[in-house]
Amino acid sequence: MAWVIGSTKTSNPQFQALGWRLLLSYLTVMVAILGASAIAVYDFFYSSLYQELDQRLEVLAQAASHSLVAIEKQHFSENPEKDDESDKQSEQSNDDFQITLDLEKVTPQLDKDGDLDIPWQNLREPDQAVEWFDRAGEMLGNSGKTLPPVPIKSGFQTIQDGKTRSATIPVYIFSDDKSQELKGYIRTSESTKEVEEVLSRLRWKLGYGSIICLSLTAVGGLWLTKQSLKPIEESFQQLKQFTADASHELRSPLTAIKTSVEVMQSHPERIHAADVKKMAAIASATKQMTQLVEDLLLLTRMDAPAATIVRESIAVPLDELLEDLLDLWELQAQEKQIILKSNLAINTSVMGDAAQLSRLFCNLIGNAIHYTPAGGIVTVSLSRKNRSTIVSVEDTGIGIAPEDVKLVFNRFWRADRARNRRAGGLGMGLAIAQAIVQSHRGEISVTSQLGVGSCFQVKFSSVA
Repeated sequence: MAWVIGSTKTSNPQFQALGWRLLLSYLTVMVAILGASAIAVYDFFYSSLYQELDQRLEVLAQAASHSLVAIEKQHFSENPEKDDESDKQSEQSNDDFQITLDLEKVTPQLDKDGDLDIPWQNLREPDQAVEWFDRAGEMLGNSGKTLPPVPIKSGFQTIQDGKTRSATIPVYIFSDDKSQELKGYIRTSESTKEVEEVLSRLRWKLGYGSIICLSLTAVGGLWLTKQSLKPIEESFQQLKQFTADASHELRSPLTAIKTSVEVMQSHPERIHAADVKKMAAIASATKQMTQLVEDLLLLTRMDAPAATIVRESIAVPLDELLEDLLDLWELQAQEKQIILKSNLAINTSVMGDAAQLSRLFCNLIGNAIHYTPAGGIVTVSLSRKNRSTIVSVEDTGIGIAPEDVKLVFNRFWRADRARNRRAGGLGMGLAIAQAIVQSHRGEISVTSQLGVGSCFQVKFSSVA
């Protein structure tokens, strides 16, 4: 999928990263929407199916409640060992039970065929069961499959580890004074196998559907991301092209100005005393402008596709290169009363452009000296770890605030915002350093603490 986002002309890493972030955000939102929708659909069907099952069980229990008196009478007739008090209570209950029931047409006897020969027996399906209980919870009779002993509890419940759904309703009798008395309980049950099979099929379909939707969403998201980034990257390319063209065109007039100023300064007798400082200011501004143009041209070349730039990579001995740079900066460090230390005990080389690598570490060392006060220390170290070469430039300077660490490699950013451009520094050094490191397929990182100092670390692959 990376080629879709990065298939533009420059394949700029920043735009690729932005594209992936946009795509990830889009997919995250879509996953949340699809997940919430799937859960809502499943919950709706789950509730509907079990509500329908509960309604069937409740209707069956209400129908079976009309036979409780007959079942109780038959039970006591077949169990004469029950105490007389229970018989009397049963007879009294039979007299007071106000239900339209023609006992002569009811055969309350439990047949060997597993059902009751009563008018509503066809309401019961093969996977259903009906149980009659007295007020003490003792079973009086049952029809259908036999369930394990479960405490009587009014309402709906799931038993047998979710394999069976049951409904229990109490049965009351009414006396002449309109008072009610608990007669017993009716419990109906039914297997949840059919419901669970439907829910299982629903889960699989929702899963497959979600995968298909996410796949289509990912493809659509890639296309949308690419389309949305096109105008932005085109504008960015135009801006870079303008920067390159403008920088190139500015070189000629700046060179002319610089040459003219140098010629005039070479003949001080021709310059009026009041214009000496003005000529020096013009020379300084021209130098800064020239440096800025050269930096912009370098960054433009670095941003261009690798295929359009021919680089000559050779094995560059980093220890020798760093020693030369330290000798170059030693005088400036002494002028600022800064101790310049080195730890270059190993000999190692990396493949790259010697001039660019020299520019890279020159920027890092110069930056460290620039922001380290008098009496500070700047240390340059060279080490190897596995197959990597690591160069560290550490200082005891002003440091960088935690919220600014991620900005240090931005163009025109400087740690000391109060410093004006006359004091030196255009805020391009670290941006150029990062571009050079990336062009050499290396990594650059920084750790810093305000008032303590900073450490820039560059990692390259060593020459085998």
